[in-house]
Amino acid sequence: MTEPSATHRPRKSLGQHFLHDPGILAKIVTAIAPKPDDHMVEIGPGLGALTRPLLGQLKHLHVVEFDRDLVARLRSEFDSGRLTVHECDALKFDFGSLGQDLRVVGNLPYNISSPLLFHLADYAGQIRDMHFMLQKEVVDRMAAQPDTPDYGRLSVMLQARFRVAKLFNVAPGAFNPPPKVDSAVVRLAPLPPEAVAYTNAKAFSEVVARAFGQRRKTLRNTLKGLVGAEQLEALGIDPGRRGETLSVAEFAEISQLLR
Repeated sequence: MTEPSATHRPRKSLGQHFLHDPGILAKIVTAIAPKPDDHMVEIGPGLGALTRPLLGQLKHLHVVEFDRDLVARLRSEFDSGRLTVHECDALKFDFGSLGQDLRVVGNLPYNISSPLLFHLADYAGQIRDMHFMLQKEVVDRMAAQPDTPDYGRLSVMLQARFRVAKLFNVAPGAFNPPPKVDSAVVRLAPLPPEAVAYTNAKAFSEVVARAFGQRRKTLRNTLKGLVGAEQLEALGIDPGRRGETLSVAEFAEISQLLR
């Protein structure tokens, strides 16, 4: 996440876009507000542009980096007593191994952002908060409200477990090389257990996936064989509605029928 030198060219296959704008970096650190004893992990540290100011305020930092060349640079530059480098694909990394009250930050590769967010959701019980730079379109979907064009499966699945807050936009020129899209920084804070929308994660996920699998079709059709029209009506939900009009709470009510 810094301007690449002549010895490292950003790899398109890994979705590498290195943030180099000092004003944006400072704004991100301010939003994170790290404290010395915070238990923090950075995903995709790259060349360390965010890593450096974070270590300026933290006693210790974990980072997860997949690019072996960048791993070598990080291990060479930083004291291993203060920076622990995990050479791993973040999609396969066991964030649970880092303990409780974890703060997660990073400039996520846009090509794996959605599956990585779903992966991190599995560790919500061990996470205090997460701050990410993502494609603006993805952040808009994450924070979208029902019956809007951006509202979809990602919106429902994340809002069922997290408070999602879009913080600010970032223009392509803040990166090297500039991406072809605008970016945004988002904060996710896990809901307390009693506020989580569902009690059966598998049932909830299945209902949401089916409801958005064919957006133009009504619940009567998308949930056929899973939940009957009469059951929906008993909940006060019109089976003629489409999934995009349902609130997170309504999806949770429907999932209760699968228990």
